[in-house]
Amino acid sequence: MYYKKKSDAQVQSLRVAIRDAAAKRPRFGWRRMLVLVRREGHAVGETRLLRLYREEGLSLRQKSPKRRRSAVVRQPKAIAAAPNEIWSMDFMHDRLSSGRKFRLLTVVDAFSRECVALEVAHGFKSMDVIAALRRAIAKRGKPRTLRCDNGSEFTSTEFDQWAYWNG
Repeated sequence: MYYKKKSDAQVQSLRVAIRDAAAKRPRFGWRRMLVLVRREGHAVGETRLLRLYREEGLSLRQKSPKRRRSAVVRQPKAIAAAPNEIWSMDFMHDRLSSGRKFRLLTVVDAFSRECVALEVAHGFKSMDVIAALRRAIAKRGKPRTLRCDNGSEFTSTEFDQWAYWNG
């Protein structure tokens, strides 16, 4: 009439079977463990195996997202306190009435919001960006910080070497 608890020996043998299977195949989750344990001859349901699997601490960690991480520790965004301290640069693009595309390289002083350089071309390479920055530096002086996005013109080897030697 009353429920009789299953023997602890059965639970212990099941725990041993789960631990052994997990030791042989550490990347298997509880569903694959269920198949392996059942192949060994244990009659066990999904919920029971999952409960024992978790109690044994065998749950797999969640996979971390596969996105690229920056190698440099990011600093908080600096606020400009004086003119010519931080320059920001980026590209804008548009089309002519003929349909031909053109791009604008804009370099802006972050404190005064003044346009330091504005270059127009149909296409920019990293050497064109470096030449524009050299002209702006000759005219206004060198900024303490140069802020830009991760465009191909700003991440090239030439630009990195120029920024290193002139930074």
